[in-house]
Amino acid sequence: MAGALQVLALVVALGFAWKFLGDYMARVYASDRHFAVERLLYRAVGVDPDADQRWPVYLRSVLAFSAVGVLALYLLQRVQGSLPLALGFPGVDPALAFNTAASFVSNTNWQAYSGEATMGHLVQMAGLAVQNFASAAVGMAVAVALIRGFTRKGTDRLGNFWVDLFRSSFRILLPIAVVSTLVLVAAGAVQSLASPHDVTTLAGGTQAVPGGPIASQEAIKELGTNGGGFFNANSAHPFENPNAFTNWFEIFLLLLIPVAITRTFGRLVGDRRQGLAILGVMTTIFTLALAGVWALEAHFPGAMEGKEVRFGIPGSALFATATTGTSTGAVNSFHDSFSALGGGIVLLNMLLGEIAPGGVGSGLYGILIMAILAVFIAGLMVGRTPEYLGKKIQSREIKLVSLYILATPMAVLVGTGLAMAFASTRGSMLNDGPHGFSEVLYAFASGGNNNGSAFAGLSVNTPFYNTAIGLAMLVGRFLPIIFVLALAGSLARQQPVPVTAGTLPTHRTLFVGLLVGVILIVTGLTYFPALSLGPLAEGLS
Repeated sequence: MAGALQVLALVVALGFAWKFLGDYMARVYASDRHFAVERLLYRAVGVDPDADQRWPVYLRSVLAFSAVGVLALYLLQRVQGSLPLALGFPGVDPALAFNTAASFVSNTNWQAYSGEATMGHLVQMAGLAVQNFASAAVGMAVAVALIRGFTRKGTDRLGNFWVDLFRSSFRILLPIAVVSTLVLVAAGAVQSLASPHDVTTLAGGTQAVPGGPIASQEAIKELGTNGGGFFNANSAHPFENPNAFTNWFEIFLLLLIPVAITRTFGRLVGDRRQGLAILGVMTTIFTLALAGVWALEAHFPGAMEGKEVRFGIPGSALFATATTGTSTGAVNSFHDSFSALGGGIVLLNMLLGEIAPGGVGSGLYGILIMAILAVFIAGLMVGRTPEYLGKKIQSREIKLVSLYILATPMAVLVGTGLAMAFASTRGSMLNDGPHGFSEVLYAFASGGNNNGSAFAGLSVNTPFYNTAIGLAMLVGRFLPIIFVLALAGSLARQQPVPVTAGTLPTHRTLFVGLLVGVILIVTGLTYFPALSLGPLAEGLS
């Protein structure tokens, strides 16, 4: 009953936020007005905020901004020992610094280190927390650029990346993060600049307990679907997630923007029913995943192993489904301790492309890619040229969609194959058999899909894994963005096609069912062989 009430409260809260935040974000992105502070930032960057960018220019801006972010965060970690608030920690090892920089800039937030034993307060705040804002804003900007591809005609201009970036950061993410930080502090999360305190344990030993700017990082970590924890225990740590209310509130934060942006999409394309249809697909997949994980974890005896007693099975199952259904990667329980099939479902959530509801921005453009594929398949079935939101889906568009769909599996499956191919890399596995394979597959699925959660049971702070997963994160983030922006430019050049009696309605239940089926079938065909070697083999044994 307590678990059901959590879900009901979450649905009600997200319902209110869907309308009001969705409408607000639509106004933010459609506005022609620039705030005075924003104009100062535009002058500092050296861009004209009123200049529309062609899609190649928009793409170069995304890549250049992200490349500078990787370099800056890498250097900040390497010189940590010479910085204030370093807490005595030395500079981070080069391979780990690269992995962490790639992780936070790609919105993955995969952590091959223990935060409380590796990063000082300044790196946590000026490096990791800043990238939590920046990487989330990049995803939102790309999603808005794709929406403009559907709404514009006779042009390949998609808006201005810098305007979209700053508005996402300062008009949307920052205000919500500030309020959320205050809520978390009031509920018991820690927020300080304190050095570690030595305390006496129950066993009579001494342990250093660190404080720090935890609540502020926790807020944007969930809101931006980032997931990087201040502590190694992530959201299972009581300083990050003190009680059942904060657990519920953090789940609400990580679902907030991915859910609300569906209404933003409907408003910007001029048909709110389109946003509702996309939300319906996300809700259907999320509900199936939550029901499966919850039922499987409740079914097996001893299922509380690896789970916090503060949250229980319902709170753990809801958090795990939400964090892998988005690109968050925060965890409040040990996914490696889930049942084989329950762990398989959270793994499948990532392999779907994290589109139910997905990451901030990335979830929306990911599911729109699948919607284009669905109307293409429907067009082949009835012998008509496929159309979506008034734009024809022709050979160029479907080639870009196909490349998008293949990009992430390439990073995941190639990385997993290489990790399993050599004895030296298999030495990092703490388990063998199907479960050990699941841990490796989960690691590359988490990196390639920009999730960041870990199955554990795998020693990943090695040169191979730091480099391989770092590359998988960059490929999984930026290669799809290239195809999304090229697709947006192609769509924007088209003239709208009038709706006729033969046009497939994409706002009705039939299309919702078709899109759910396409998502599950495409993912199943892509990953079923790998899943059959891991969680399916273990679960059926």
